[in-house]
Amino acid sequence: MERRTIGAAALEVGAVGLGCMPMNWAYSGSRQRGAESLRTVHAALDRGTTLLDTADMYGPFTNELLVGRALKERRAAAFVSTKVGLLVGEQHIVANGRPGYVKRACDASLRRLQTDVIDLYQLHREDPEVPVEETWGAMAELVSAGKVRALGLCAVGARSGRRAGARLHDATIRKLERVQQVFPVSAVQAELSVWSPEALETLLPWCEARGVGFLAAMPLGNGFLTGTLTPGEGFEPDDLRARHPRFTAEMMAANQPIVVGLRRIAARHSAVGGADVTPAQVALAWVLSRGRHVVPVPGAKRECWVVENAAAAGLRLTTEDLAEVAALPAALGSWD
Repeated sequence: MERRTIGAAALEVGAVGLGCMPMNWAYSGSRQRGAESLRTVHAALDRGTTLLDTADMYGPFTNELLVGRALKERRAAAFVSTKVGLLVGEQHIVANGRPGYVKRACDASLRRLQTDVIDLYQLHREDPEVPVEETWGAMAELVSAGKVRALGLCAVGARSGRRAGARLHDATIRKLERVQQVFPVSAVQAELSVWSPEALETLLPWCEARGVGFLAAMPLGNGFLTGTLTPGEGFEPDDLRARHPRFTAEMMAANQPIVVGLRRIAARHSAVGGADVTPAQVALAWVLSRGRHVVPVPGAKRECWVVENAAAAGLRLTTEDLAEVAALPAALGSWD
């Protein structure tokens, strides 16, 4: 299995990670099964998918408990990434970056994950009422205490905080440059996929120039790029896609040419190699082709999907393939 390195800490992970959030948070609650999710985590580890990405807010807390059940048996096989900084209420989510809270939250995550150390501790969101340097300083103290190996920063919510006329990740880069003065950033997690390539403009080059790892969130476009979703089929009320502007029936139909393009490339590789290649694997291979410091972290809750995703690491896109992806129409439907 191909290995990749996360940042200055030189922590090695498999080429493709596993986003554990869908197992019990934000996606189709009626389809979530604890036993099936646990089998999925083990299947991922079996295939070299070592990076398990979770957060204390997922559930809340239940996602870390699920990952902890797997880690109890196989801690040495896993690279554990979790997040801090968001609190979930009944109808709202708020940021909390107070140093005392960060330290208590880390201890709680360690207990739920049934581990002595977190490999990558990520700041989920900046608290607007606390200077980010103070939050980051508290996280750095956790490294000194041996509870955390490396620190990362999430930029998944960058769209909502963007000023008019600014590039998507301008604010993220300013924040990264501030916290770098306090303690090294080992990884940045942000959205990157065939239909959301904005990180290529400034954020990915910033990371590459500084030896910072890049965790590509939503590399399958919340499932759209797999080609398994039917426009107009609808989503359960608790599914985040039910409120997502690219998942209306109209926008899903309008963006089908992107999936058609991925299918075309997949069919070409299937014909040459003799094994079935899927649009999802093409989408992941495209993310992997963005650089040695890039690790896609697709969410999954079924064993068949993690097996398919892990196999994408062996797919090499040609120059023709990459040119074809670049020529695909831009996705319609804005978050802004």
